[in-house]
Amino acid sequence: MKAPLYSKEGKQVGDVTLSESLFGVRWNSKMVQEVVVALQTNRRAGTAHTKDRGDVRGGGKKPWQQKGTGRARHGSSRSPIWIGGGVTHGPTSEKNYSKKINKVVKRKALATVLSKKLKEGEVYFVEDLVMPNPKTKEAFTSVELFGKNVGIEKLGKKGGRALLLLEKPHPETIRAFRNLPYITIEEARNVNVEEALIPKYIVLTKNAADSIKA
Repeated sequence: MKAPLYSKEGKQVGDVTLSESLFGVRWNSKMVQEVVVALQTNRRAGTAHTKDRGDVRGGGKKPWQQKGTGRARHGSSRSPIWIGGGVTHGPTSEKNYSKKINKVVKRKALATVLSKKLKEGEVYFVEDLVMPNPKTKEAFTSVELFGKNVGIEKLGKKGGRALLLLEKPHPETIRAFRNLPYITIEEARNVNVEEALIPKYIVLTKNAADSIKA
């Protein structure tokens, strides 16, 4: 399985051989949804917390005697039916929202997304993305030139959000691209299903695909 390989300027310089297990997988929307929901749930902090009757102040003394007042009996002002009392069945910070994701399923879901995007012409391979100077203007010009030459004018702009995947970290390159609002730059080995789904286009360096564990 092969795909065109481009220079940083967007000119085709050859082909790149792709793994069938990463870019030749059938679409499975249910599996992708399960993994994305699990990733989002695992980020949930679970900080919502209400005080029950054991946490609120007061209530040490019985409000009034049990009988003879003509009023309903009460044992504590901390009761949930009192104003300022404890909350019944409210959320507590003890609740754990995390879900376990099987590693094999997680990798398969990522491969499913990459395969679909490649089939739809939204994945591009480039020799390298190294920027010698950490200049945002130079990074934007480079993306604009690449997009123009490969036929995607909106690359890195509104409606053409892009994810750039590097084989290994390059501080100057990351600094150059990180301030562009419609571009996300990441190491290929760290990408997950959600990050791959959000952008319209994915641009990988020649050897970045080998770093993706799928």
